[in-house]
Amino acid sequence: MSNLSADELKALYSDGVDCFNEGNYIKAEGLLKEVVRNNPKLADIHNKLGVIANLGGNLEEAVEYFKRAIELNARYTEASLNLAITLNEMGRTEEAITVFNNINETIADKGTGLDPFAAGKIANEHFRLGVLYQEFGMSAEAVEEYRKALKLKPMADVYAKLGVALRELGDKEGAAKELEKAREINPEYASATVQLGLTYYYMGRTDEAFSLWEDALVKNPDLKEPRTFLKMFRKEG
Repeated sequence: MSNLSADELKALYSDGVDCFNEGNYIKAEGLLKEVVRNNPKLADIHNKLGVIANLGGNLEEAVEYFKRAIELNARYTEASLNLAITLNEMGRTEEAITVFNNINETIADKGTGLDPFAAGKIANEHFRLGVLYQEFGMSAEAVEEYRKALKLKPMADVYAKLGVALRELGDKEGAAKELEKAREINPEYASATVQLGLTYYYMGRTDEAFSLWEDALVKNPDLKEPRTFLKMFRKEG
């Protein structure tokens, strides 16, 4: 370990962070590792080194850096998020979900809001996991992930996917409510309009279903689904 003065360490830290923020990760890595050799208790430096390791494809090394950052600061949500993303990239999905759940518990314990950027990143990861579950026919698990995402950030596409997942589970009333919320956020969201129409049709609200599909076609004439549904279901009627 080199013996740097406090001022020298501060300058090294500043240079390393500047290089990191500029995307000069090779130089940043050398500077930040020197900072860690002199002061191994800086959680944000371990997190940054973890990001650099992840970008370089060194996922095992990245995990160790992120875990060390969390050991130093148990409420470091950015490091926890980076750890969860890295574990998921490695196929360690269950571990990633556990980390996500711990983030949610930490946020609840703090009793304060998370900054919008971090909340959005965490919400997007829950959404991505929900889509993955749904693709494998695990609709109940998908619903759970979508609801976690919505607690952090209301998003039209998440409400829409939640509605479809609920319909797959047989909850048509619940599905309609979530799809309606998606359209409230974004009235031009064609997929939500089409799926809400299909849900209404299954509920016996045929006229409302046809109206929604017609509206979707007016706004998006190239859409195939509403045109097909109108042709097929009107013929049945």
